[in-house]
Amino acid sequence: MKSDAMYTRRTFLGQVALAAAGTVVLPAFNVRASDKSGIKLPVVGSGQFTFECVHEWLQPPYGMVWGDTHAVCQDAGGNIYLSHTVGKASMRGESVVVYDARGRFIRAFGEEFRGGAHGMDLHVEGGEQILYHCDTNRCKTVKTSLNGEILWEHGYPMEDASYAAQPINYVPTNVAFAPNGDYFVADGYGSDRVMKYSRDNRFLREIGKPAAGEGSPDNPDGELSMPHGLWVDDRGDTPVLAIADRANQRIQIFSLDGAHLRTVTDTPRLRKPCHFHTKGEWMVCPDLDSQVCILDRDYRVVAQIGDGKANNGAVGSRRNQSRDQFTPGQFICPHNAIFLQNGDILVCEWLPIGRITLLRHVAA
Repeated sequence: MKSDAMYTRRTFLGQVALAAAGTVVLPAFNVRASDKSGIKLPVVGSGQFTFECVHEWLQPPYGMVWGDTHAVCQDAGGNIYLSHTVGKASMRGESVVVYDARGRFIRAFGEEFRGGAHGMDLHVEGGEQILYHCDTNRCKTVKTSLNGEILWEHGYPMEDASYAAQPINYVPTNVAFAPNGDYFVADGYGSDRVMKYSRDNRFLREIGKPAAGEGSPDNPDGELSMPHGLWVDDRGDTPVLAIADRANQRIQIFSLDGAHLRTVTDTPRLRKPCHFHTKGEWMVCPDLDSQVCILDRDYRVVAQIGDGKANNGAVGSRRNQSRDQFTPGQFICPHNAIFLQNGDILVCEWLPIGRITLLRHVAA
């Protein structure tokens, strides 16, 4: 772990142009100008879903170059953790960068995850806050302290008969946690399986099964194709497991014991869901196809924020553009998003030069 208190985030520059953003959803979304601090920022949304769009809100510390910015989470003290793959030109190799709630750099760690830093979520175990990392390069799930001390790691899941029977791809992408301490691991880039483990790391079962065909919303219920992200949703009376069935362009809902409960398909509004995070009655869902969605308790899309699909074309086709070519107020490839403690939303994107956008909530 390295700390550089003398380096603070750089002054935000360059994202002051006003552009159309957001798809018409409930109600019509538009872009206005904000005059806060004398800087005009894109403003997307209306009513309770109105946000100032502050691109590049988090900046790397001196000597570091972003790679793909893949995940964010926030601890109880308000500190923000960002994982990225680290750019090839970076003088520093840490893949996890920590900021305070105002976006000021605190420390960095995790050189061992360079190139593979993907999913990252925070869980409280025995009263201690723990980070779970999914390393897509070394194909491991790793637990660390908030300072980066490695506490436990797990590789190829031989305990699951599907993997023990023959060598198959295993590339974990995200982890979710049940209220009793059990947890779920999504093999989103490997063999399209989701596994459940007990709190003491015993394999319990698989959830759903890999889809027989290529990703399609017409695949049968319960079949998964790139189960990229997952979240234990406790907004209802009974917690359920929501799986971002990305290649199938849908969300699938299971009981925590693995029973399929529901499939949510809502194209073209819900296109390539990546992951989830909840706060109160709302769920934020980063969608790799150009937008960030807000879902209600019934998984209905009530807002599409910063929808850039009209300008973006095929998913990923703008990944190699420079920052001055990006469209202010619009997303390209949102990969993860969380509600911050103050109600703002932080979004990181699957871009080789990285981008972290603060959606600063504007009171209706």
